[in-house]
Amino acid sequence: MSGERIAVIGAGPMGLGVAYQLVQQGYVPVIFESDDRVGGMTATFDFGALDIERYYHFHCISDSAFLDMLKELHLEEKMHWVETCMGYYYQGKLQEWGNPLALLRFSGLGMVAKFRYGLHAFLCTKRTDWKPLDHIEATGWIKRWAGNEAYDVLWSKLFEYKFYEYDQELSAAWIWSRIRRIGRSRSNLFHEKLGYLEGGSSTLLQSMKSFIERGGGEFLLCSSVERVNITGSSVDGVYAGGKFYPFNKIVSTIPLPYILEIIPDLPADLRQAFSSVKNIAVVCVIVKLKKQVTSNFWLNVNDPAMDIPGLVEYTNLRPLGDQHIVYVPFYMPGEHPKYQDNDEIFLKKVASYLKAINPVITDEDFIRMHVSRYRFAQPVCGPGYLDTLPPAHLPVNGLWVADTSYYYPEDRGISEGIGYGRELAKKVVQ
Repeated sequence: MSGERIAVIGAGPMGLGVAYQLVQQGYVPVIFESDDRVGGMTATFDFGALDIERYYHFHCISDSAFLDMLKELHLEEKMHWVETCMGYYYQGKLQEWGNPLALLRFSGLGMVAKFRYGLHAFLCTKRTDWKPLDHIEATGWIKRWAGNEAYDVLWSKLFEYKFYEYDQELSAAWIWSRIRRIGRSRSNLFHEKLGYLEGGSSTLLQSMKSFIERGGGEFLLCSSVERVNITGSSVDGVYAGGKFYPFNKIVSTIPLPYILEIIPDLPADLRQAFSSVKNIAVVCVIVKLKKQVTSNFWLNVNDPAMDIPGLVEYTNLRPLGDQHIVYVPFYMPGEHPKYQDNDEIFLKKVASYLKAINPVITDEDFIRMHVSRYRFAQPVCGPGYLDTLPPAHLPVNGLWVADTSYYYPEDRGISEGIGYGRELAKKVVQ
């Protein structure tokens, strides 16, 4: 057992995965986190006496790294699986979605388009090798398989209202992984099954934190790393809060754009690689209501009056008594002028959208609303994305750097973060 102290920058799922694995292998992680709590985008907050995630999360039956962690921490009994529904708000009306019968009944799409869309989705769930899709652009790939009509009705708003000017710069492999993950979280063709953790993400986050602390790990919250110090060709420590902490090994899990700020001494080619990574920001409105909006967990939206691709009615997955919780995310590049809009603009939009989707809802049904923002919420994963990223082990002795970009072609998620973090930690101590 080594007992060597290793710095971990960031306490999101990846950082916690790194720290957890380091403890298991006899090392002592010291975790630097700028927030006042662990979790990153999975962190919870007090929403009117309700502890809940700032951004929505759910789990699929294929989330192996997450499920393995629950077993190791003896939390399996707190995992609940629920048959959920999807819906589609299109042409001003709410429609069923997410199974073959719903596709056949869907209003606004021709029969040939329905067949092509369904066949494409089915084949995606059966594909296991993503490499042939790696260098293919996503929108063209979807149109070739599903057709222009199905793309325009069922896909275009997702690309337009999540990626804006980057909508033609996405990898088909990345889109495929999203289709496959949801498609495989089903008990059969007609029933979708998703999971939630009793007590929410906080149950897992606090259990991992406790395990790490029992193993000697240390959390330095409200501690932003200002600089990773490099002497010669090796790291020798970090500056945080004006104080120097010596380390021979440092693992960063924060978004890549921050790397240029905290490691200014990187070679020019690495600085160029990190600066070229594009990210989508999110402004997420969470709403507490007296009434249910719909019976769907996920509601796709294609409406010219709404600048969102969909919304998540969280309590249709995880019941919270008589409280109804809805997440409405607005995605956009961080450079987009809309990201500078004040919170009130987004709150008014969401109130009007929910009342349009369900006209029974009135202003009196809104109990509480909250806005969360995250500048680097989603990397823009273009064709051949992994080829553009430097290896996680940089050509500086003792320095590893990765973020959610490195999950490609998988989307960012708790399970992916924990799994990648644990594998990264094993490489760090080899």
